[in-house]
Amino acid sequence: MGSFSIWHWLIVLLIIVLVFGTKKLTNIGKDLGGAVKGFKDGIKDGGTTSETTPATPPQQVTAHKVNDPNTVDVDAKTKS
Repeated sequence: MGSFSIWHWLIVLLIIVLVFGTKKLTNIGKDLGGAVKGFKDGIKDGGTTSETTPATPPQQVTAHKVNDPNTVDVDAKTKS
């Protein structure tokens, strides 16, 4: 009762084809192949983009003073 022979695998394959049909198996194969290809491209692109693209320096954000009487300056407010 060791490993299965080629005849066992052919019978299993025939049952799978009869249950799912060739069209559905073809679609599953295409989807799986596309997913694997997309994953490989993503891994390849993910590793090269960080090395070749220089990082942009962060931009300094400046605050504009507004002379609005309703604006409260948090730093100037003291607790009592």
